[in-house]
Amino acid sequence: MLTDEQASPEQIAAWRAMSGLRRWRLAEQLYWSARKLKAAGLRSQHPDWPAGRLEDAVREIFSHART
Repeated sequence: MLTDEQASPEQIAAWRAMSGLRRWRLAEQLYWSARKLKAAGLRSQHPDWPAGRLEDAVREIFSHART
């Protein structure tokens, strides 16, 4: 992890204070935001693609994603 990517003590304290459900919901929001950003990127690269093809491409990309 890069130095500027490390969590501050305040961030860590805030995460620890959250319930598990709240952390889960934040993770879910992050996931769907990432999918929307990927779709927007693909749409700008392939403006001629229909919506179904974009959705299929995003689904394929995220099904093979790794951390």
